[in-house]
Amino acid sequence: MQKKVLVTDKAPGAIGPYSQGIVSGSFAFFSGQLGLDPATGQLAEGVRAQAEQIMKNIQALCEAAGGSMDGIVKTTIFLKNMADFAAVNEIYGAHFPGAKPARSTVAV
Repeated sequence: MQKKVLVTDKAPGAIGPYSQGIVSGSFAFFSGQLGLDPATGQLAEGVRAQAEQIMKNIQALCEAAGGSMDGIVKTTIFLKNMADFAAVNEIYGAHFPGAKPARSTVAV
């Protein structure tokens, strides 16, 4: 099975021995995203701004893979504090106006 490494400057680059994403067959797998602005390398301030930046980063990876957010079938969200769940959930939901992906959310 062949795989294609995703590389885009519209999402934060890999800073270790991993890829931003991999396409294998008709599936794309993305590395975890933080609320980092790829242009500045800076973490957005506040949970809402970080969640919005994360969704922009994921959209950029989808586009680099030749797809869109509509094709996402499963996500996992890691929160530092479950008190941020409502804010993150609101922003997340706005980026999936149609059928929502299956999802797990955990506090770490």
